[in-house]
Amino acid sequence: MDRILVTSAIPYINGIKHLGNLVGSQLPADLYARYNRARGREVLFLCATDEHGTPAELAAARAGKPVAEYCAEMWQVQKDLSDGFGLSFDQFGRSSSPQNHALTQYFAGRLFEADLIEERTETQVYSPADGRFLPDRYIEGTCPNCGYDRARGDQCENCTKQLDPTDLIDARSAISGSTDLEPRETKHLYLMQSRMRDGLRTWIDGKTDWPLLTTSIARKWLDDGEGLRDRGITRDLDWGVPVKRGTEDWPGMEGKVFYVWFDAPVEYIAAAHEWADERGLAEADWHRWWRTDAGADDVRYVQFMGKDNVPFHTLSFPVTIMGTNSVGAEQWKLVDYIKSFNYLNYDGGQFSTSQGRGVFMDQALEVLPADYWRWWLLRNAPETSDAEFTWESFQTASNKDLADVLGNLVSRVTKFCRSKFGEEVPAGGQYGPQEEALIADLAARVATYTAHMEAIEIRKAASELRAIWVVGNEYLQSTAPWAAFKEDTGRAAAIIRLSLNLIRLYGILSQPFIPNAARTMLSSLHTDADWPDDVAAALTRLPAGHAFEVPENLFTKITDEQRADWATRFSGTRT
Repeated sequence: MDRILVTSAIPYINGIKHLGNLVGSQLPADLYARYNRARGREVLFLCATDEHGTPAELAAARAGKPVAEYCAEMWQVQKDLSDGFGLSFDQFGRSSSPQNHALTQYFAGRLFEADLIEERTETQVYSPADGRFLPDRYIEGTCPNCGYDRARGDQCENCTKQLDPTDLIDARSAISGSTDLEPRETKHLYLMQSRMRDGLRTWIDGKTDWPLLTTSIARKWLDDGEGLRDRGITRDLDWGVPVKRGTEDWPGMEGKVFYVWFDAPVEYIAAAHEWADERGLAEADWHRWWRTDAGADDVRYVQFMGKDNVPFHTLSFPVTIMGTNSVGAEQWKLVDYIKSFNYLNYDGGQFSTSQGRGVFMDQALEVLPADYWRWWLLRNAPETSDAEFTWESFQTASNKDLADVLGNLVSRVTKFCRSKFGEEVPAGGQYGPQEEALIADLAARVATYTAHMEAIEIRKAASELRAIWVVGNEYLQSTAPWAAFKEDTGRAAAIIRLSLNLIRLYGILSQPFIPNAARTMLSSLHTDADWPDDVAAALTRLPAGHAFEVPENLFTKITDEQRADWATRFSGTRT
């Protein structure tokens, strides 16, 4: 399809995210969005901050700030860091936006009409010391499933099992630490997910092209009696989306808000609403991305997320969409493809936002420009199994791939041309068997690279891209224009002319992975970035006489001293 809707899992507002968070959703989503734009497709790439619920309230309390003020500040921090990493969101929204409030309340009203919401009186944990109910993350304790002693009241971070606060062993208040907790009755709304089991199973069974990681998690939750439970969608909190049926009050739910896991996925849609509103666009301009009855039937919708988010995106959010579509004329789009990822571990341990372990996005940009990190993370994306970041691996990939292969070719070709022919593509000479072989090889490799990118096979695409860089270096070494120049300047001119066009090709192909370096390559050549559907034609795009500039070195090698210093610097725990 020529219209691609891309969303990445929206990050919690509480704090700066680490590299594991980045490669688990936002970075591969950006890769895919950039690739599709390069192919000339219309792309809408959406993300946002997840600002409601206990994570925001607790973080704001620790910071000594009102929660709304804290969220506004942290949204800007996360936006600046996403810009620093070159994440090309069309809209980086906020789940606290008026648009998300209205849409969340709208969906709740539709689900009530569809008989998929039920009011229940239940027993929840109350803390006399805190003077309040303690929903989900306000309670910590030991997971009954795996024994992890820092499990939260909504989900265990260690084994990812979905929990209720009353499931925890040795529960304590996350606010005061008090273990003086008592059960009290309160009323809440439940999303009747179990009524949608058959519809969900049919839908998921039809997704035969989805990654095994995604479908295996979804099916496990469907088949597990504890998996697809009816889930509470309201909480006794002050900060969040007030509970309403559309625009009407919900009797008995006064003073309550929707549970963050109900309103957060709705923000994917609300972000498009925000995008349109901020640009003065009409309602139809965002409806055409999200409503199949308003033109979205030709949109391919792709989500990116870590494996811990898969259950909510394959079960809970689809229940919201399917249930809403079952009543009324408005038909909202379900996801077409979910790309999920395993975990990235850190140097023998785990990345952890809650425990401050690993390299975080702000620290990474203080150490090196974004392209170094983008390349390593995407080259080692945890697609089929967990991956591990080590400083040795990072140094090797940066030096051997970026500096020795790509950067070296760009530097040698442009500087040699300037010294022998000036800063323009040289004329003269003819292509021979070596050039013909290179062009044929590259045509096959670019086709393979393109196929991997279409299939969102990120590690395979990175490997093929590196191979494409390598064959250019091998061509330069075998043809040795510096030697040919002494005997046949025309031959040297032909080699360099092809090599300059090769740099252009590399800039276009590399842009989804390393956009800053690619931009430098293309701007120094004063050229466009049209996708090379015809590789042979693309390698003639810069004609003799075309002016260029010699760029600064694209990449600097990481020294052993730097690597050792960074390994020591990031060996502790961030506070």
